[in-house]
Amino acid sequence: MLYHEVQESKLCAVHCVNTVLQGPFFSEFDLAALASDLDTKERQMMLEGTASAGGFLSEESHNVSLGGDFSIEVLQKTLEVWDLQVIPLECPVAEPAQIDPELENAFICHLHDHWFCIRKVNGEWYNFDSLYAAPQHFSKFYLSVYLDSLKGSGWSIFLVRGNFPKECLISSSEASNGYGEWLSPEDAERITKSCNLTQAPQRNNMAQQHPERLLSSEETDMQMLSDMEDEDLKAAIAASLMDSSPAIGSAEGSTPKTENKDSPEKTA
Repeated sequence: MLYHEVQESKLCAVHCVNTVLQGPFFSEFDLAALASDLDTKERQMMLEGTASAGGFLSEESHNVSLGGDFSIEVLQKTLEVWDLQVIPLECPVAEPAQIDPELENAFICHLHDHWFCIRKVNGEWYNFDSLYAAPQHFSKFYLSVYLDSLKGSGWSIFLVRGNFPKECLISSSEASNGYGEWLSPEDAERITKSCNLTQAPQRNNMAQQHPERLLSSEETDMQMLSDMEDEDLKAAIAASLMDSSPAIGSAEGSTPKTENKDSPEKTA
């Protein structure tokens, strides 16, 4: 089963943590308490370290915004409860994950005020972005392409390592947040296909609420690749797209002349 949480207010950090753990383990109040604790410790360290900490000692939190966006430090502290490490993907220790991401178990992605996780469940990869109605299945090929695309678009990516919970003993009825649910892979696929039929209106709505999540034309092309089931076909198309880019440019310079010569003959 897949545990997924759909976006509620601006609680994407909560959704991200819970989908990493695959269960409703934490609420916004838990993360807020950790943020407050971090703020207190940071202020105390500043007081002990320097006498000119007046600029730092403000009422404004450095670990949670008024809009509800939590810092990476809060997510790290939250997952440390389960002995999980959150490591920036560009760190040397994470180099193997850059080469073979499919060998890992989870990634956390962040841009502006949005967090989401990409997680391996029962040997299969899924995008648990809370902006989607259901987890989206990723092939091993598409996982690597998607992560590269995120990095190129300015997203911060973190690797999650450690002993993940084997199973969640909390039922959906006992869940404290009320916005998570368990889905079978088949149900997730069915919901995703159903949502794709109304994808355009959803994108317009998402563009208004989360402009940073707009897909570039390159990402849109890759999303189309993700919908295909044959991994060999995806690899062939991706290679074709890369190889054809310079060819298209040169063809555009020569093709119009040929068309102008042929056009009178066709119309005559």
